[in-house]
Amino acid sequence: MTKRIISTDRAPAAIGTYSQAVRCGNTVYLSGQIGLDPATMQLTEGIEAQIHRVFANLAAVAEAAGGSLADVVKLNVFLTDLGHFTKVNEIMAQYFTEPYPARAAVGVASLPRGALVEADAVMVLGE
Repeated sequence: MTKRIISTDRAPAAIGTYSQAVRCGNTVYLSGQIGLDPATMQLTEGIEAQIHRVFANLAAVAEAAGGSLADVVKLNVFLTDLGHFTKVNEIMAQYFTEPYPARAAVGVASLPRGALVEADAVMVLGE
């Protein structure tokens, strides 16, 4: 199966040895996104702004791959403070509609660049 690398300037450039997303067949694996503004590559301020930016970045990569957040089947959310779990749910509802993807929410000690939240996803296209 051929791997196709997905890249867009509407999401932050990769800051390491990874791709924004990789498509294999109808499945797209979206790398973790933190709250970086793609124009400035600076972290947005505060948990709400970072959550919005994370989902906007994931949406941009999903669109570059030929899909949308509606095609996401699995979402992983990483939080440095699980006290923000309710806020993630509130904001996530602005980006996803039913049927919602499967999801995990994990508390972590730290994230790149001091981010408060990160999310990655798996998307399936063309079903």
